[in-house]
Amino acid sequence: MKNNFYIALTGLLLLLSNQLKAQDPVFSQFYASPLHVNPAMTGVFEGKFRVALNYRDQWSSVLRENPFRTIGASFDIRNAISRSDFFSLGLTVLSDEAGIGKFIQNRVHLSGSYMRQMGGGRYRRSDQFLIAGGQVGFGQNRISWGDLWFDNQFDINTWTPSPSTLPTGESGITSDNQSTDLYLDANVGLVYYALLGDNRSIYFGGAMHHLNSPNISFFEGSNDLMYTRWVGQIGGQVPITEQLSLLPSAMITGQGPFLQSIAGGSIRYSNNDRQELALRMGAWTRISQRNENGSVLESIIAGVVLEMEDWNVGISYDITTSSFSAANNSRGAFEVSFQYIHPANRRVSVNCPKF
Repeated sequence: MKNNFYIALTGLLLLLSNQLKAQDPVFSQFYASPLHVNPAMTGVFEGKFRVALNYRDQWSSVLRENPFRTIGASFDIRNAISRSDFFSLGLTVLSDEAGIGKFIQNRVHLSGSYMRQMGGGRYRRSDQFLIAGGQVGFGQNRISWGDLWFDNQFDINTWTPSPSTLPTGESGITSDNQSTDLYLDANVGLVYYALLGDNRSIYFGGAMHHLNSPNISFFEGSNDLMYTRWVGQIGGQVPITEQLSLLPSAMITGQGPFLQSIAGGSIRYSNNDRQELALRMGAWTRISQRNENGSVLESIIAGVVLEMEDWNVGISYDITTSSFSAANNSRGAFEVSFQYIHPANRRVSVNCPKF
């Protein structure tokens, strides 16, 4: 009973302190969820079309069967307009479920991008591209009030919560499972990259999410506007030997009073054969900041990616380093990603950096 109470209380505190402020979920493997990071990443891959799947499970060591779970999926396809211009279309789906109260954010977006070659040649490894992209879609949030209890439902006689017998005392709750109105959502972004030779590249970009600041209030007649979120990203590839290279990468994002950055890199080994097989191993740090309270090293992320011709499979784990490590024994989040890129013919072939 005591453990169940602690779990429920922890879940509720996490829910109220983070998710009800409408913070977007962020994958540790941001390099494997490109369309969720920046709409301009639509069509930026070496192939005809791409399918990506991402799954994140966070804090199950504390919340047991009610962890924070995030599932993302995307599809994008590129078409040539001319020898140096390309247009791409994509679809993204995101579902995030948080804690005991099952606070769920569901979003679906259509993506579009325009790629303009700024230098180099299509068949040389010295290309430069500028990409502008946008997304428009819909979202809806849902919460299970019936799985939560409030201070009015705490029975001082038994010193236990009694949600089944005591009223919540809260106004605006109309059902145990309550949803927001369907809201319109719009995002935009830019990306530039340059290929500087074999296994040598650089890219950087930025994006703005929730430009229209949609109303996500659960209560009729009330306004709870979603914070606009900005994203900056940078990375590249630096050769070490013919088979080894370094892939540094970083992403910083801010939403309302919250600021978060993920920075690090991986070492990539490739056999350089026709049917390429490559392995990446790396580490990143996640630093968070809220208002003027200072920065906190939230976690260290260890990741591995296996590249098998047209398939990429990635696994990562967040090791908690903040004060919350006392509660979860440093067991943070587990992520897995899958990516398939279908080979392209010469007409739509584009040289891209490794992400």
